[in-house]
Amino acid sequence: MAASALLVAPITPPEYHRIISPTLRVNQDPKIPIPVGILACQRYRHLPEGGGQPTDTGIIKTADGTVWDVIQAKRHGGHAVHYVRVPSTTAIDAALISFSPGANVIASLDQAGWDRRYDHMSMHTSQHLLSALMETRLNLPTLSWSLTSYPSPCYVEVPRGMTLEEITFIQAEANRLVFEGRNIHIEVEELDQEKDHSKVVTLESGRAVGKGLPDDYTGGVKRVVVIDGVDSNPCCGTHLPSIKNLQLFLVPHTEALSRSSTTSARLYFLSGPRLITYLASTHGLLTSTSSVLSCGAPLVPERVSQLVDERRKADKRAQDVESELANLLAQGLVSEASQSDGLFKRHIHRIDDSGNVLGFLSMIGLLFADQLKTLAVTTDYLLIFSSSPSAQTQSSTSVVVVFGSKDELVKQGGDALKVKQGVKGGGKGARWSGKATGVWKESNNTSVAEILATL
Repeated sequence: MAASALLVAPITPPEYHRIISPTLRVNQDPKIPIPVGILACQRYRHLPEGGGQPTDTGIIKTADGTVWDVIQAKRHGGHAVHYVRVPSTTAIDAALISFSPGANVIASLDQAGWDRRYDHMSMHTSQHLLSALMETRLNLPTLSWSLTSYPSPCYVEVPRGMTLEEITFIQAEANRLVFEGRNIHIEVEELDQEKDHSKVVTLESGRAVGKGLPDDYTGGVKRVVVIDGVDSNPCCGTHLPSIKNLQLFLVPHTEALSRSSTTSARLYFLSGPRLITYLASTHGLLTSTSSVLSCGAPLVPERVSQLVDERRKADKRAQDVESELANLLAQGLVSEASQSDGLFKRHIHRIDDSGNVLGFLSMIGLLFADQLKTLAVTTDYLLIFSSSPSAQTQSSTSVVVVFGSKDELVKQGGDALKVKQGVKGGGKGARWSGKATGVWKESNNTSVAEILATL
């Protein structure tokens, strides 16, 4: 007889949700909402946003068979309020009747909703594990954390930066516990109304750590997430029944943060579906890069280092050539200016696709002024330099720079360029610069010559 196998959907273990208060009972009246603290323990309900975990999405099926998309769930006091999308073909009054108090509905997670929930559970449980290990192994409390949008890495914020040895140690400890497959369960008990649950722990630096219960919480129950032998922490979010479902655990990098009074760091982490997506994306990028560089993946860092070094040298050579060219152009202008009677006026237009056109044109003007001073040439001058890219369109930008021996000459030249050429810019003293949008034509050069002729 051939062997057969049946794959069934994962179910929540019966021991996962534990009501530890002997007097706590779940109200069975359909007209009375179930408190959020109990609601979050059930697999097929929609978790409202809170505790650092984003809202669930899913569907609600009403008695008439209509399926409504749940786009958000929010906590109001101790209860979860669902926001559904009303189809354009459905009247608001009809929607209100479908959700009148006491109406029978079926709330569930569709595939997209379950994928979102599983991702959130994976990352939230990972955060509990990571924070517990840093607290117990390194005495590093978690100041805050962020469950970022999929598939970005999430992060915890800690009071200081961590060394590579510390990060490696915590990652190894996390993976060891993951491979052991420690179980997780939720303990629910009645909330002691006489006790202040809004307070948070404060460090010596004055920084608050963690969060207390919100002031408007009226759920009447308290939930504690327990990772066997690792952590016990109040939380209103959803979590996996075992950390073995986290697969691998990765801490890819840290990011230092500087504030006015403290310096903290973000420790990024990935697990579950995000880790798989991250590895697939990283492998794809590495494969694509190795193909472009015509080398195997292990050689990519070396080839990239070579290209960066070659680019640095090429940039240096280009800068040296630009300096030589600017000096030659300045020398030519100085030679003409020294033989000029009266005001020396010139316009030079160049075609240039480099990334520092303004810097190059400014270098010509500065070298020209320095050489005039060195040669003790006292001729007044007004220079207009312009530059446009080789391939021009209506959105192309041309750079215009004006240099002069007198401030009033430079101002007159800049104002004339604004009026006749539509150049937008400004300046102060002996230098004025601006930009013109569109195609720079020969008629533009003619117009600049006419401006110089009037000055």
